[in-house]
Amino acid sequence: MLAHLGVTVADLQAEPGPGLPTLAEYLPQVVAAAGPGARRTYGTYWQRMAAAWGDRPLDAVAASDIEAMQRQIAATARSRRNSRNGRHAGEHVIAAARAIYNRAIADRLIDPAASPAHRVIKPRRLPSTRRALTPDELEAINLAARTSGNDVILDALVLRLHTETACRRGGALGLRLNDLNTDRGLVRLTEKGATLRWQPITLDLAAHLDEHARARGAALPTDRLLRYRNGRPITSRRYDHLWKRIGEQLPWVAAQGISTHWLRHTTLTWVERHFGYGVARAYAGHTDSTGPATTTYINADLQAVATALAAMTGQPHPLSGHGSEPRTRYG
Repeated sequence: MLAHLGVTVADLQAEPGPGLPTLAEYLPQVVAAAGPGARRTYGTYWQRMAAAWGDRPLDAVAASDIEAMQRQIAATARSRRNSRNGRHAGEHVIAAARAIYNRAIADRLIDPAASPAHRVIKPRRLPSTRRALTPDELEAINLAARTSGNDVILDALVLRLHTETACRRGGALGLRLNDLNTDRGLVRLTEKGATLRWQPITLDLAAHLDEHARARGAALPTDRLLRYRNGRPITSRRYDHLWKRIGEQLPWVAAQGISTHWLRHTTLTWVERHFGYGVARAYAGHTDSTGPATTTYINADLQAVATALAAMTGQPHPLSGHGSEPRTRYG
């Protein structure tokens, strides 16, 4: 019978192979392979998992363990301006666990069907509460930023940059001196998924950004653009303090949890209404290929984006279409 099965007595008597690593042993490999965004988002949850299950082999963590941690963290999540009763924190627990087991599956340590993280159902994402701001709301936000705080010039530049480009916070924080082209009115944005694009800005904003950076110590091409008075590059904390201060000046900002991403919604909504989906998609820097096949044929170029910017700001742009006068100015 053993011969028929292709097994020998020596095989049965052989020492068993090494078992699966514990979660604490394997987690450093997961962290090393993760990108900076994943480490920032999931790092806290990975630490919690290592503390709770670190001595267990990967196949000894149960789906019920992950679900219990999800509910515990959701119930104790710190309340923030944009929180949804801990729902996002609970989602991150499951996503963090799946990141671990996705790596284990890729390393062929476990079978895909054996992943406990993938047997926990992620809660359905709630619809976003973000919307486009009205011109009056946008004006009030800018006025509050310019009349309060310890660096109104910096805050006004930050808000103007996000309004003109619809860039994400990470894109603005990553801007360097060599990412600014003052002659052509362009900034080079590196954003989500390491995507890179040149985005039109008004010549007025380009000149002010250059003046701001050089006056505050930027000299090398790789020096950051947005800087505090002491010459240090700003961090995401500046955004947190900015919106907290604006919320104190304008209670409706705090009540609705308005943040920098609302400026992105505002600009892209305006562009889509006046110039169509294709231009709005290019303006946003979206490069995904999902959706209808017709998206392949409606890609807009840099000139179209510059034309939309000129119309929105009421200022001509070197790359905008010849003879195309601004049609409507936003705010």
